[in-house]
Amino acid sequence: MLRWLTAGESHGPELTAVLEGLPAGVPVTTEALNISLARRRFGYGRGARMKIEQDQLRITGGVRHGLSMGGPISIVIENTEWDKWIEIMSPDPVDSSTLTGARAEPLTRPRPGHADFTGMQKYGFIESRPVLERASARETAARVALGSIVESFLAELGISVVTHTVSIGKISGGDLLPKPTDVVDLDEDPVRAFDTKLSQAMVEEIDQAHKDGDTLGGVVEVLVYGMPPGVGSYVHWDRRLDGRLAGALMSIQAIKGVAVGDGFESATRRGSEAHDEMQLTDGLVARITDRAGGIEGGMSNGEIIRVRAAMKPISTVPRALKTIDVATGEESTAHHQRSDVCAVPAAGVVAQAMVSLTIADAVLEKFGGDSVAETKRNLASYLESIPANLKSKIVS
Repeated sequence: MLRWLTAGESHGPELTAVLEGLPAGVPVTTEALNISLARRRFGYGRGARMKIEQDQLRITGGVRHGLSMGGPISIVIENTEWDKWIEIMSPDPVDSSTLTGARAEPLTRPRPGHADFTGMQKYGFIESRPVLERASARETAARVALGSIVESFLAELGISVVTHTVSIGKISGGDLLPKPTDVVDLDEDPVRAFDTKLSQAMVEEIDQAHKDGDTLGGVVEVLVYGMPPGVGSYVHWDRRLDGRLAGALMSIQAIKGVAVGDGFESATRRGSEAHDEMQLTDGLVARITDRAGGIEGGMSNGEIIRVRAAMKPISTVPRALKTIDVATGEESTAHHQRSDVCAVPAAGVVAQAMVSLTIADAVLEKFGGDSVAETKRNLASYLESIPANLKSKIVS
């Protein structure tokens, strides 16, 4: 139902993103998109680039008077530092004899943990610049902008998406599950943690890693409230909602693990303690717990959808890891450009965007609609058609 594409390089003139399949009538404004981009830029542990980059965004198609028109939506996010990189990142051929400065030097010392070396092997590049420019997490700015658009669509259906930080390094908040009334203050916390003491401990951990010339990873959690039951399917492997969410989250740079609900924790339990028993609440079927993360048999079940993503430490390490200079064949240390100490809070924003895009795609697959009004009618009709003895509570 939904398709999205991004294009552009980390230090190129701009990022471009296209979203196809969104119904007409969805509120879309540059102000809302800029708020989402700002959420991605900030968070304790981010590097210098986030402080100077402004993400100048323009909506270039598919929106009229602040509402989607049903056709493809296109956006452009300009690189405010482009003037410093024109020489090395120009799309037109450049006489190498005219290039000056360190940026013009070939990057022949690939970074361990990054796409550099394998990308050079795959595409036949003699240096890693063409690889790192596209592999960079800078591309996620475009995904966040698209995620903001579909969150507006989901809000029209009573569905909201929230992210928070579960752990940074060895500092963990465990199974702290946020409630809908708690989410408004999350972005005011430097690491997007719900607990003040936990947040302080995470900040101290980031400070120590910075002093040590090192980087940190962590775990983020995304929650979806107001999700109707029956979205997704058990009939084919590629239509299972949990599989689609896992793939979307694993597509984010530096994400190395995904868990749905209690995930790996459930693997340590006995069956009598691992599943969500049901009871009647005000005449509706409700789960007593949400260990399954709101998904059973590849379908949403009306509970809070809850997924976690584990982010590895950033591979651009200030301490410079051992590598090989492919130009000389000698052992060396990896190239280091300005980088973050910790980007876990920002990864949560990207994860929120990818979950939103995936959920919106599955919702449209189930309910369809060329306009928001039509999708709403279809959703309402579906919920009404469920037999009385099968109606379940939707947690919103």
